Amino acid sequence: MSPKKQIKLNKLRKSLDKLDNSFIKLVKKRTILVKEVLKLKDYKHQIIDKKRINSILKQIKIKSIKNKIDPKITNRIWKNMIWSYIDYEKRNFKKK
Repeated sequence: MSPKKQIKLNKLRKSLDKLDNSFIKLVKKRTILVKEVLKLKDYKHQIIDKKRINSILKQIKIKSIKNKIDPKITNRIWKNMIWSYIDYEKRNFKKK
């Protein structure tokens, strides 16, 4: 790699690192909201709402296409996020 390309690569990586820091803050905010949602659920079977999951994924696909983002990328990200939070809810569910 040429020195110019290496400099450009380093700059891009710094920008990615900044963006990752922003993602971390968003994940924290989302986790706080998920904790509140979990408090409202009376039964463990309420954790997975397939209709809602499908609706979210459809909307993400529409928004991705509208914003010229590869929908396969966003679908994979959202599916992983949804199932990660489902796992989180299951681990933190407390019977009332």
